[in-house]
Amino acid sequence: MNNDLIIQCSNLSKSFHDANMNVDVLRSVDFNVTAGERVAIVGASGSGKSTLLHLLGGLDKPSTGEVIINNQDICGMSEAKKSRFRNENLGFVYQFHHLLPEFSALENVAMPLLIGGSNTGEAKKLATEILASVGLKDRVRHKPGELSGGERQRAAIARALVTQPKCVLADEPTGNLDSKTADKVYNMMLELNESLNTSFVVVTHDEQLAGKMDRVFRLEAGELSCEKD
Repeated sequence: MNNDLIIQCSNLSKSFHDANMNVDVLRSVDFNVTAGERVAIVGASGSGKSTLLHLLGGLDKPSTGEVIINNQDICGMSEAKKSRFRNENLGFVYQFHHLLPEFSALENVAMPLLIGGSNTGEAKKLATEILASVGLKDRVRHKPGELSGGERQRAAIARALVTQPKCVLADEPTGNLDSKTADKVYNMMLELNESLNTSFVVVTHDEQLAGKMDRVFRLEAGELSCEKD
């Protein structure tokens, strides 16, 4: 195994069966991500970008192929083991923040640590520190409904990074933001990427955001090709 490789995929395919039809969403995808690398995946709506991200995160099972994360084959894991593994090794960011509305920003960000078994004091300490690092030092007690769209997304990124995962999988992380706020979120992701050496795999329609990544892949007709290397 290559210790510098955080994600290794080979012959990854995903098909869906609908009535008498067989739809091939992904076809024999080979894909690797190294430690600290920033990778963008672009393509038209319905091209399978989110499906690929779900397979990489162990949220769905491939029809063929394997997904190796941090030298572990996640496809062969039980659901319980896979959940623990995701919590320890991966962070997730979505276009819509998916923060829990009844909890404060601090409680939302601390939650992955609490799920992982950290004590409450340590979890809140680390959550406070990373919220400060994304510019939300004075907003930790606010609930999502009291935060702006950009603040909610920064809180979601803080939640994804609080466990210091090997890789963050981001699905349209700036897609619901205006261009100025999107730039701030991207710059924050870049700073955290460099300080924590966390890899980022970002699915996006934003060609400008994609162009700032180390590599850019395009999904088309179920096949993945590299546009920028």
